[in-house]
Amino acid sequence: MDIELRSGCPINLTMEVLGDRWSLIIIRDIMFGNRRHFRELLTHSEEGIASNILAARLKRLLSLGFISKRDDPSHSQKAIYSLTEPAIQLVPVFAMIGAWGRRHLPVSEELSIRAELLEKGGPPLWGEFMEDLRQIHVVDPIGGANGTCTSPVLTKLTAAFLEVCARSSSQAS
Repeated sequence: MDIELRSGCPINLTMEVLGDRWSLIIIRDIMFGNRRHFRELLTHSEEGIASNILAARLKRLLSLGFISKRDDPSHSQKAIYSLTEPAIQLVPVFAMIGAWGRRHLPVSEELSIRAELLEKGGPPLWGEFMEDLRQIHVVDPIGGANGTCTSPVLTKLTAAFLEVCARSSSQAS
């Protein structure tokens, strides 16, 4: 593991691993956007990550064991990135960060709807989502990437996001 050990404090060590500007955003995009290829992560990033930064962070997340990488059988030059168990166990952390952000920061309705649903669903929904993520990332990563294996929770979260986007779009017209 390539982390600086300034102390044995669990908060410090977690920040050494996940505290840079992009690592949690990449995990978020894989987790909530099911973005499993480099190009998807690059072109669909709301925050506009640069390709060299994305490549470096993916390499680091791989070395730290937060994601895995395998060849995509549908295309010889593509790789599929999948979450590993340590990243899947970040679901409650993402739920709490999202809930805090919704309460204290000027979030958009579109980008906060998933956080709202995770907060309302609480630990039972987080557990269900983690089980889904294990299926589409660990048990069947190829099916999870190509859509033959899906997450019912992710489907609900995505549908809510798309509904808010459609409503916002129709109100702006």
